[in-house]
Amino acid sequence: MTQSPPMWRFSGNQLKRWRTKANVSREELAAASNYSPDTIKAMEQGVRMPTPRVLDVADELCGAEGILSAAKDYLSREKFPPRAQEFMEREREAVSHWSYEPTYIPGLLQTQAYARLLIDNHVPTLDEGTVEQRIAARMDRQALLTERKPPVGLSFVVYEAALRAPQVDAEQLRQLLKASALRNVVLQVLPFERAISAAFMGPMVLLETGDHERFAFTEGPLASELSADPEVVRRTTERLSMIRTQALRPDESAHFLERMVDRHD
Repeated sequence: MTQSPPMWRFSGNQLKRWRTKANVSREELAAASNYSPDTIKAMEQGVRMPTPRVLDVADELCGAEGILSAAKDYLSREKFPPRAQEFMEREREAVSHWSYEPTYIPGLLQTQAYARLLIDNHVPTLDEGTVEQRIAARMDRQALLTERKPPVGLSFVVYEAALRAPQVDAEQLRQLLKASALRNVVLQVLPFERAISAAFMGPMVLLETGDHERFAFTEGPLASELSADPEVVRRTTERLSMIRTQALRPDESAHFLERMVDRHD
């Protein structure tokens, strides 16, 4: 088994030392940061990366005067934008993954060519090394579709506008059809004529991990938020459920995509 990165282990060790010194229980830190006590334990053991939220909350609770929060700079990952790093950690642990995307093809379903077009046109411009690293990381994420045992349950709703974008070619549409044929994947298309107001509020993802933690991830042009707050998760679940009821059934969605492929050909 590959050992976790040294900075994970060091930061986790410091997290535990400060928490113990301040007489803050693991349960108290977990409640204040919206994580389970087992997750906090895993972070303290270096099994999981201490997240920015946990470090900031622990810093305040333990009176660390910025020492714990300072570890965030050393835990950053170059593979993903800083605002997406915590989400990627949770996605790797997911047993259930539901999403809605109004603008782009979901990253888990993108071809390499489509991903390159998006990442190459990032603003501000990225250097070539970072572009290649992020494309590779996006392709690596797609192992979630087929390589986990037991399989992860994945449900995608994609708004028609994302499919009509000029970057979407026949290869990308075929990729969607191929993914939709997997037994653990449900793919639905939300046509223009069925869109409701909830569909224009931006993309979202709901994740559930093996230890029954539930997370809602929402993303905007300038900010992203990953939340374990039960009320945020509830509202996001309600919104996603409304969108799913308006979307085409999976078989109808497949026919929709097939007709688009035919027109591209």
